[in-house]
Amino acid sequence: MSIRELYVQDPGDSLWTVPASGAARFTWEYDGGRDRLLALYQKGKDKQWDATTRIDWDLEVDPRDPLGTPDESLALYGTKYWGRMTEKDRGDLRQHYSAWQFSQFLHGEQGAMVCAARIVESVPDLDAKFYSATQTMDEARHAEIYGRFLKDKIGMLYPVNDNLKALLDDTLADSRWDMPYLGMQVLIEGLALAAFGMIRDTTTKPLPKQILAYVMQDEARHVAFGRMALRDYYRQLTDAELREREEFVIEGCYLMRDRLRGTEVLENYGIPVEEAAEFTERSEFLQLFRKLLFSRIVPCVKDIGLWGERLQRAYVDLGVLELGDANLDLLMSQDEELAEQLDAERFAAEEAARTAEVADAIAQGAADD
Repeated sequence: MSIRELYVQDPGDSLWTVPASGAARFTWEYDGGRDRLLALYQKGKDKQWDATTRIDWDLEVDPRDPLGTPDESLALYGTKYWGRMTEKDRGDLRQHYSAWQFSQFLHGEQGAMVCAARIVESVPDLDAKFYSATQTMDEARHAEIYGRFLKDKIGMLYPVNDNLKALLDDTLADSRWDMPYLGMQVLIEGLALAAFGMIRDTTTKPLPKQILAYVMQDEARHVAFGRMALRDYYRQLTDAELREREEFVIEGCYLMRDRLRGTEVLENYGIPVEEAAEFTERSEFLQLFRKLLFSRIVPCVKDIGLWGERLQRAYVDLGVLELGDANLDLLMSQDEELAEQLDAERFAAEEAARTAEVADAIAQGAADD
């Protein structure tokens, strides 16, 4: 079956072209570099992994309940439409919501892959080019994983959300070399990390938990890379140049807030646009989810030196200003530790199963004697 046949809605042309601008930069300085970035590059090499072997793809997934998260997380829960639904209808709705969420993850990861490749091309420093090359491979792996999960386990895809597409367009079309960092490493990756983390911590299903934990282990490095590179560069900019970056962040944050509604799913069920938007705005779970999605972005933006008065007012309006004091390093280290803990638990269980099989075989042999 063609992947295109799995789209719930017509995704349009199969190829989306974003006109490129800006220079490709080469450097002939092959020695030295920033120790922190070179150490992150080494870590990026050491932490490469194969999605085919590290993830247990044999784990079963019920397409009607792929995540096992509470029904309260669905915007239709408690509405008149929910009351009219049969159990089969509700299973279909869970499938659609999961397909929509993971489809946006998939499209975002392809965008991250393209942005990382753009950074390799445009950034002036070799240490940053080196690290971005490892990130390009990471993002390719993530796109591979989400594509496989959607195709083989959920059996359904949604087109890229308009607001995510607009942010990708703005990020890639800008000729300044730091903008793919700011748009992707800080905004899109920061949002993705928070979204992945909330699902990772609430899902009761082992396969999506594995996928999200392992992807987040990579993403923690990517955000660290963006922080290092931009913090160094933004110290050199004028107030006017910093304000331009802050305007980009403000617009991007509002786009991402609006991206989170998932109204495409409700509209696909024939619910009018205005009513679908009202349901999402009233959902207590989605309000909490929306706020948590900025938990990685706000402290990162503050850390890299973008914290002007207009930006702070925007964060007050979004209700997330206090997140600027969050401990981002602690969140990132926890993301890495959770993946390592999951590996340890999985491999210990597999080793125990193998040991039990050997013991059974020996006991059976002794009994036969």
